[in-house]
Amino acid sequence: MFPSTSFIIERRAPEDSGFESWRELARDALKSSTPPDEIDFQDDLFTASASLQLVANNAARNSAAASQTKPYVSRSFLDDALVAAHHRDPDRWNLLYRLLWRIQTERNLLNIDVDPDVAQFKSLLHQVRHDLHKMHAFVRFRKVEDSEGEHFIAWHKPAHRILALAAPFFSERFAIMRWTILTPDNSVSWDPSIGKATFGPGADRNQAPDHDELEDLWRSYYSSIFNPARLNPSLMRSHMPAKYWSTLPEVDLLPSLITKAQDRVESMIATQSATPNASPFVPSEHTLPVLHQSLPLCKGCDLYRHATQAVAGHGSHDAALMLVGEQPGDKEDLEGKPFVGPAGEVLRRALEELGIASEKIYMTNAVKHFKFVQRGKLRLHKNPAISEINACRPWLEAEIDALKPRVILCMGASAARALLGSTFALMRDRGRFVPSRYSDNTIATVHPSAILRASEPGQAAQLYEFMKTDLRLAWSYAATPIGVSS
Repeated sequence: MFPSTSFIIERRAPEDSGFESWRELARDALKSSTPPDEIDFQDDLFTASASLQLVANNAARNSAAASQTKPYVSRSFLDDALVAAHHRDPDRWNLLYRLLWRIQTERNLLNIDVDPDVAQFKSLLHQVRHDLHKMHAFVRFRKVEDSEGEHFIAWHKPAHRILALAAPFFSERFAIMRWTILTPDNSVSWDPSIGKATFGPGADRNQAPDHDELEDLWRSYYSSIFNPARLNPSLMRSHMPAKYWSTLPEVDLLPSLITKAQDRVESMIATQSATPNASPFVPSEHTLPVLHQSLPLCKGCDLYRHATQAVAGHGSHDAALMLVGEQPGDKEDLEGKPFVGPAGEVLRRALEELGIASEKIYMTNAVKHFKFVQRGKLRLHKNPAISEINACRPWLEAEIDALKPRVILCMGASAARALLGSTFALMRDRGRFVPSRYSDNTIATVHPSAILRASEPGQAAQLYEFMKTDLRLAWSYAATPIGVSS
């Protein structure tokens, strides 16, 4: 039994890994024209008055050269710098200041991957994001009872100080639970009655419970979702390092699941033979020209029998932003291009109002053939079935692999489910970036057809603003960063 919850009694403000302190000091140093080799940021100085004195001394020597021009910094750099600040590298603050200093005269610096500072910066980002992904995947809550009722507690040892970055993920997904996550560095507790997370000191492994009755349910669930066709023990060991095993109840199932994998694969193959899939028609060479040439031959599901043609993606072949819709409509089916019908007109109007050139982005659909119901001379749109979305997914995955967009914007619920899974709720989760297997920056918004179908003008206007806001956000991450004042 969990001994006590005394670790959350001592409250303190959520830590930001010193980023805001660094930002204030770096701003002053930059305005005072203090070069990177004349300043040394250290972690222990951020909680001492010496840090302020350090910057003041350097600024005094350069006060005559102090610039009245506001420092230049892009929003994307600030966002990435905040993530990198959670790394354990003690030199990260000096690295961030060197980049900030150089960006003032080298506006394109962050696009030069071979630059040593940029390479180190992106390495820190990758390591923190990878560690964050591991925390999302490997935290396992265990239920205990205390004076306030059910309390779900987890212990995790991340490689970096990422709890402040990870907390929003858990507060959204477990909003109705009272839970606590313990790490050696700090802890966070969520109170669903007030919808607030409170940070506290770190904890040892022995302060968390070892097991509970929920573990049997989790093992049953894990067994049901285990995919023997993707069995790769070496990859599993790399994705599920031994240091996490003590907190993962499913680990003791793996020997048995691996042993039975071959029999299950044979059973799955027999079932799959009756399931529609476009994989046999997708070429091994994933380039957009080759994919576009091969798509008309696809017979991966029955939709090809009634549609006029398969509708390939259209747009820039080096676009940083990819828009993924649901399926072609009547006009798209006839013309062979995505987003050229009434819904496309709504989308293109929004793009024009935002100053986004449609030829600079890539537009496609999760399903490549038009699904409809015939009503006299009219062909009325019909939502594709999950089996049809799944059957067509190999084409979409091949397009993403060919384009490698920086941002993927899903237009509508079907496109979002195709890339983000069936648990994604469009109106709840739209407008924010969600890491996916396809892109670190996957985001969803309403489909323009939903605006056309809105029964009230006020509702249509609101949905249109939702779409514009999400388009603006997606484009701001995908396009060349625009300088903002720090």
